Amino acid sequence: MTASITAPADDRPPPARFAFDRHTWKEIAHLLGNLPVALLGFVYVTVTIATSAGLAVTVVGLPLLALALMGARLLGRAERARARALLGVRIDEPSPLPGRGSDDGLIATVWSRLKDPVAWRTVLYSVIRLPWGIVTFTVMAVGLFVLWPVLPFIARGLSNADRAMVRGLLSPSDELERRIAELESDRGIVVDTAAADLRRIERDLHDGAQARLVALAMGLGLAKEKLLEDPDAAAAMVDEAHGEVKLALQELRDLARGIHPAVLTDRGLDAALSAVASRCTAPVTVTVDLDERPAAAIEGIAYFTVSELLQNVSKHAHATRASVDVWRSHDRLMLQVIDDGKGGARLDGGTGMAGLAERLGAVDGLFALDSPPGGPTTVTAELPWRALEARDGGAREARSAHGV
Repeated sequence: MTASITAPADDRPPPARFAFDRHTWKEIAHLLGNLPVALLGFVYVTVTIATSAGLAVTVVGLPLLALALMGARLLGRAERARARALLGVRIDEPSPLPGRGSDDGLIATVWSRLKDPVAWRTVLYSVIRLPWGIVTFTVMAVGLFVLWPVLPFIARGLSNADRAMVRGLLSPSDELERRIAELESDRGIVVDTAAADLRRIERDLHDGAQARLVALAMGLGLAKEKLLEDPDAAAAMVDEAHGEVKLALQELRDLARGIHPAVLTDRGLDAALSAVASRCTAPVTVTVDLDERPAAAIEGIAYFTVSELLQNVSKHAHATRASVDVWRSHDRLMLQVIDDGKGGARLDGGTGMAGLAERLGAVDGLFALDSPPGGPTTVTAELPWRALEARDGGAREARSAHGV
């Protein structure tokens, strides 16, 4: 995930002085190197861009331009590395372009490369650097022989202009770039979670209700064969099949509750969480203080979060009592589950806490665990109150605008 790209205050060199220290020599080296580096970048940009633009009317023109922009990204990376080494400018790398997915066609992949703002800013940087490189090389070359006493001050002024150019044109776009990187990571978590849930449902159907229904069909077939020759045995088989039907229906209800319980849709969090609490091995007090219902998606996430936490209480905590509190704080839905068990729960302890934290983080939620050895264990979670569709739409627009 891309970190903050704002240059910290301690990346600034000490004030310029008449003595030539290592910072001054690095700045001079950078300024002298501007010309050959700028010449290389200018030639690359003009040749590749002009060639691909000239071939734009053909099939290969736009793919060639996309490749040229990918190469421009590499130029930008090299310039950021040079600025970090010689000018001390602390700039993180922009978010990488997404790889080609299985559902993405060649046109979509090329189009995402053509919209890459990082590459286009590098192109602009390479164009304006040639005249600037000529100026800095000339001033430094003359200054080494003519302006030696004041050269550190001249080098500092020119280097500060270089720093401004690097930060302005080669930096990621701060908050938006970081947010895009976070969304890429969160999307992977959501996809993995959904795939795991689908596998769980498939396994439960195969091992539970499906196997029971197969046995039921076989039993009814045998009962049909014995109906005339042994009515009493057939009646016993039908009675057994009736019991199997009840068990199959119960398993299907449990499976449906695991997908999305009807009580949650019909009556909201208060009733749904009370039903979950009734199945916990320890007595649970449920308090829900909400003047209205949150978005359906958020309500579902809150339900399954509390459900999994209470399962942990039943399986691992050895608690004698627990409590569930749900309330609203401004635009956040707050959850808190407390038990008086043995404590010692950790995010990496194999009790599913890490998975819960990841799932909440994927929807801009927060997850806090306090579980000292000996207890009590307190889990506090925050979720956004409203649905995520609007925010996802904005994220898609940001992703489209930034080509990631």
